[in-house]
Amino acid sequence: MSTRIVGVDAARCLALVGMVLAHLAAFNRAGDDVGVTFQVTAGRSAALFAVLAGVSIALLDPSRRQLVVRALLLAGLGLLLGAVPTGVAVILTYYGALFLLALPVLGWGARSLALLALGWGLLSPVASQLLRPHLPDASYQVPAPWSLADPAQLGAELLVTGYYPVLTWGTYLFAGMALGRLDLRARAWGPRLLVVGAWLAVAALAVDRWLTREGGVREALVASWDRPWARVSDWGDLEVVLSQGLYGTTPTGSWWWLTVWSPHSGSVVDMAHTVGTAVAVLGGCLLLARAVPTVARVALGAGTMTLTLYVAHVLTVGLPDAVPGAHDPRVHVVGLLVTGALVVSSGSKGPLEALVAWLSGTASRRAAPP
Repeated sequence: MSTRIVGVDAARCLALVGMVLAHLAAFNRAGDDVGVTFQVTAGRSAALFAVLAGVSIALLDPSRRQLVVRALLLAGLGLLLGAVPTGVAVILTYYGALFLLALPVLGWGARSLALLALGWGLLSPVASQLLRPHLPDASYQVPAPWSLADPAQLGAELLVTGYYPVLTWGTYLFAGMALGRLDLRARAWGPRLLVVGAWLAVAALAVDRWLTREGGVREALVASWDRPWARVSDWGDLEVVLSQGLYGTTPTGSWWWLTVWSPHSGSVVDMAHTVGTAVAVLGGCLLLARAVPTVARVALGAGTMTLTLYVAHVLTVGLPDAVPGAHDPRVHVVGLLVTGALVVSSGSKGPLEALVAWLSGTASRRAAPP
């Protein structure tokens, strides 16, 4: 019998679909209009992807050597993808670095990991605000092989200033590991996670709306805007920018930035809201998988091979505009769903998943004592 948890695979599939739709909605956006698809998926889908990475680590329970090998493979693959001109902020190099953050806490239980995630989510945005004025400015470039020529810049971006900085994204990893320590096959966890996650997500947005309605707060946020890629002169301008996302971090000129919700902002409110949405989606997928297990397993089978499909998606986005369907979200989503269904139905693994599993397993066996 399969040891996979179908609900987790289903959530992973939705995370991948969400990231694909966010990428292509941004790619096809006209002017300042972000559209409903981008509003729903931006920030939330990538956070779900990272939370589920933590879930997977907890479920797989790898050795430290296996985890290091997986991290290096993902980071290396991310650098190679970064060399392809796509306009996509490739997550894999950051993902590999994030995996290393799990090494000291691999043996921790659910309660300890949950407390760690809570503390990390509250304090890491504060630490980011304090550190970034003393670090090189973000380049807003996707890490690529030539980034290795400037290790200080690359390290600063992977850890603190980049698109998916490990400093704040550790919140997602630890929250996911805490979830993975639960008995997710038990009937009770689906509805519990759905309710708790939805409550946290809504509460975080309520805090944002309550605090940023004050004129003084809005003035402080507008006055401290310092990003070169957008001109902001009043609150209306800033609202437009916030709807489009902040590329990983907020400005540092005001502590009120920690209370702002914007995709990929890394604020306390952003951490709370996106962890909440991730937990709620996982809970909903656990309920779905229990209600219709075979349908969920096949229809959302792309969740078993997200690495392969993510790489295929990025490479496809890099194709010229003249290639039919290269930038059509319908083509991407249908393609990954059909491919996932076929692979799951055949009992196979995604090729990159199989390669990473074999290499990390080989490294672990070689390290074992005779």
